[in-house]
Amino acid sequence: MIRFQNVSLMRGTKPLLVDADLTLNPGDKIGLIGANGAGKSSLFAMLRNELHADQGSIDFPSKWRMAYVAQETPALDRPALEYAIDGDVNLRRLEAELERLEAHEDMDAHGMALGEVHGALLDADAYTVQSRGEQLLLGLGFSLDQMQQPVASFSGGWRMRLNLAQALMCPSDLLLLDEPTNHLDLDAIIWLEDWLKRYPGTLVIISHDRDFLDEIVNVIVHIDERKLKRYGGNYSSFERQRAAAMVLAASAMEKQQRTRAHLESFINRFKAQATKARQAQSRMKALAKMEELAPLRAAAEFSFEFREPLAAPNPLLVLDNVNAGYPLLDEHGDKVGAKTIVKRINFSLQIGQRIGLLGVNGAGKSTLIKTIAGELAPVEGIATLGKGLSIGYFAQHQVEMLRHDESPLWHLAKIAPTVREQELRNFLGSFNFPGEMVASPIKPFSGGEKARLALALIVWQRPNLLLLDEPTNHLDLETREALTLALAQFEGTVVLVSHDRHLLRATTDEFIIVADGKLQPFDGDLDDYKEWLFKTKLGKGTVTLPTIAPATITAAATEARAALAAAPSGERKDQKRMEAGERQRIAALRKPIENRVKRLEEQMAKLNTKKAGIDAELLDPAVYEAAHKERLKTLVAEQAFAVRDLEQLETEWMGLQEQLEGLAA
Repeated sequence: MIRFQNVSLMRGTKPLLVDADLTLNPGDKIGLIGANGAGKSSLFAMLRNELHADQGSIDFPSKWRMAYVAQETPALDRPALEYAIDGDVNLRRLEAELERLEAHEDMDAHGMALGEVHGALLDADAYTVQSRGEQLLLGLGFSLDQMQQPVASFSGGWRMRLNLAQALMCPSDLLLLDEPTNHLDLDAIIWLEDWLKRYPGTLVIISHDRDFLDEIVNVIVHIDERKLKRYGGNYSSFERQRAAAMVLAASAMEKQQRTRAHLESFINRFKAQATKARQAQSRMKALAKMEELAPLRAAAEFSFEFREPLAAPNPLLVLDNVNAGYPLLDEHGDKVGAKTIVKRINFSLQIGQRIGLLGVNGAGKSTLIKTIAGELAPVEGIATLGKGLSIGYFAQHQVEMLRHDESPLWHLAKIAPTVREQELRNFLGSFNFPGEMVASPIKPFSGGEKARLALALIVWQRPNLLLLDEPTNHLDLETREALTLALAQFEGTVVLVSHDRHLLRATTDEFIIVADGKLQPFDGDLDDYKEWLFKTKLGKGTVTLPTIAPATITAAATEARAALAAAPSGERKDQKRMEAGERQRIAALRKPIENRVKRLEEQMAKLNTKKAGIDAELLDPAVYEAAHKERLKTLVAEQAFAVRDLEQLETEWMGLQEQLEGLAA
């Protein structure tokens, strides 16, 4: 059990926790949430004994083994696999002891010690550690070849994966993970979720990924108003509970205010009258003792919206037999060739499309987006841009591209030099850059604040095509939700790479996988993708649902028959007559709805066939030649009409299905 008792913590002059109490049970999987700067990482530091509370105590069993992710990765020549296995410190200690004993000249004198070490190594699963390490690194996205490469050869993001691997390799009773998904792609996140669900110890996670939290945790700890508040359930459950608590708090506060007003009215009217003086004094004491209720404060909601695009060309762009990749440079910076990442891309973007790109890190998602954005020229093939195309591009490392010695106002003025300063200030204020902050250098800003500025710069330019490559990496839950809502209402076209499934679900309509050097559509949703991933890459086999044993069904049926037999005969007849009448009534209501559903499904099937033919024709490079200009216009128009009609039919179909479900209930 982990217990916080009357814990207070200051960082400089800022109180993070004041008289905070919290109890966590062994085996709990806890999501630790709170605003940026609320003290989440400081709480982790206290658990690791790197930071001490100014008041109170934090207790958990001294025998517990703790694992957490190191923030620094030395540039070692050690192979990645061996570095990951180093996380099992006890195993490495036993291996070193075995090596020392075996190197001794008189091994016979150490026979007992050798036997004990071999036994301890067996208990530590030393003889399966290589395969366990390989499976872990495969899940985190490393290839078998990469596992043998030195740690120093990997970039910062991949080194953080190695640090995560070390933490997972370490046998532990308490596992602390601070934003573990930040450097992972969607495939690795899905694997990590599966691993953490099976973790037997106590787990505490700091994360801004709501789907990740929903899949894993059964407790939420919210740092709010310098207290630690515990909620049972996952993140979605926490949101519901907190909303209900806010309604109750508002009601209690309103009731108290009415009571106070009544007491004050009585005191003001009668405190000067001798006959009522005693009652007035009594009410004054009651008023003085009444604890002032504060409203349960919700975090100030941040929201923004993308402005309507100035133009809407259709198609927005066409990639004709394009190979996407990077130029190869010699030591003088001169181009000597190119490395192709994604081959033979025949791809057109229509107005209103919302595409999510799936695929592992390194497959070519960012390369494709950079090619669409014009940051990389096609290695081969032709990219044709629509007249009036305006691209809003959020790169994976967009924050690093900002001038850290300049202010938000400077950045916006650079792209809008003719606009009045007050208008720029007002716009930035809507992105939570108020007062002096708007004119201050951004160097001390948090990663989330810098990412918010990068978004503001894109919104100002009123793009009709948004290319977003991991836009949520530095964003907290509140800003992620604001981005999700803004993208859902955006009237232009979206191409999105993200490991945030909530964002992908809410803002995209179709998925494309980048894999094996090519693009291919994925006909399904993210749940289908997860199942496909476990069947193929992660090797988990087919996902099966639990079934009810025949004996259980038989027992339930026997109980129902016994209950029916126990009822008087007349009642049974009446009951059966009523049930039959109800079935007939429901059948009469269902029939016209089911007939309409059938007709809609036939219409949708025809439209899908027609749209598939149009899509296939648009994939033919010949249709984009000048001689077929009119045919191209016709095809694009027919495609737009087909998409619109399908949406209308599907909306009606879903409404009718809900009606049928309501009748079944």
